[in-house]
Amino acid sequence: MTCKPFVVAALALMVPLAGVIHAQDSGPYKIVKIQLTGGDGGFDYVTADPDGRNLFVARSGPAGHVGVFNLDTLAQVGDMAGVSSHGGAVDTSTGHGFATSKPVTMFDAKTFAVLKKIDTQGNPDGYLNDTFNHHFYILSHAEPNITVLDDKDGSILGTINIDGAPEQAVADGKGKIYVDIEDKSAIAVIDAATMKMVGKYDVSSKGGGCAGLALDATNSILFAACRDNKNMIILSATDGHIITDLPIGNGCDGAVFNPATMEVFSSQGDGTLTVIKEDSPTSFRVEETVPTPARAKTLTLDSKTQQIYLITAEFGPVPTPPPNAPPPPAGTPAWMRGPRAPMIPHSFQIVVVGKE
Repeated sequence: MTCKPFVVAALALMVPLAGVIHAQDSGPYKIVKIQLTGGDGGFDYVTADPDGRNLFVARSGPAGHVGVFNLDTLAQVGDMAGVSSHGGAVDTSTGHGFATSKPVTMFDAKTFAVLKKIDTQGNPDGYLNDTFNHHFYILSHAEPNITVLDDKDGSILGTINIDGAPEQAVADGKGKIYVDIEDKSAIAVIDAATMKMVGKYDVSSKGGGCAGLALDATNSILFAACRDNKNMIILSATDGHIITDLPIGNGCDGAVFNPATMEVFSSQGDGTLTVIKEDSPTSFRVEETVPTPARAKTLTLDSKTQQIYLITAEFGPVPTPPPNAPPPPAGTPAWMRGPRAPMIPHSFQIVVVGKE
């Protein structure tokens, strides 16, 4: 199946910003746009392609698809129908992209035509494209925890077991991959050349349930955004020693570092975006907490405009839980406990945060 690019004019509506902006903390960052795009399906990750000027938004479920939006206008420019996935990314140099569907979908980064389906084990979820060796890493809570693909042809190069549930991965551009292990309060260190785990950093003294991970590659500093203590653990990527930790919101599911501004961003499902400033490799502070729409828990950075993109939707009332329902696992954020509220149809939206 192939899909050709097209422009969608419907639903190009602006969501009123008054309620969110009024509550905003003082600081350099503001919500500059909320674009209602609608469409069916659940949602998880969002990924920017700054070079191609595209934004990839994966939707899951029976109506799953990958929508492609222009980064500058947010007009829809493509769609991969029938690709139910958690997210996807592209490699500019090879011209190929991958979506973590089951099986994994390989597509053309410019035309968005589906090129092939790749059967991998586990349950494809998170992902990382490493431009150091042009490998695409598929993260899965079930073994194998990481499957490595060749960006050139989609061939499976190997698998890596990190003995836990990977959530987010980052690459230092020099041959090291770091992966936060959500259920083990640890960060795995992987050698990209040998595709083996060569170390593990324990962060349990400061928190756990780390679901966001960012990296200052120049100064070799990792930022692990954790749910259990609602904090950002800042540690050395060289030896794992913890430098400090700072408070963030509740229900983080993503983090990103911007080397142009020396800031790390953490998005939370409770409707907050935490901005932490790196004043020096040993000095960090919470610069701002930007209120966002609820459940905007994942994010991506456009490195050319320095803007942050988040995705969310509006939800109806939470249904009454069935009798004798088992309790949620320890540490589960309040907004994730019990029955999930139903998403209001056609309320899906892209949120843009930047400096006005």
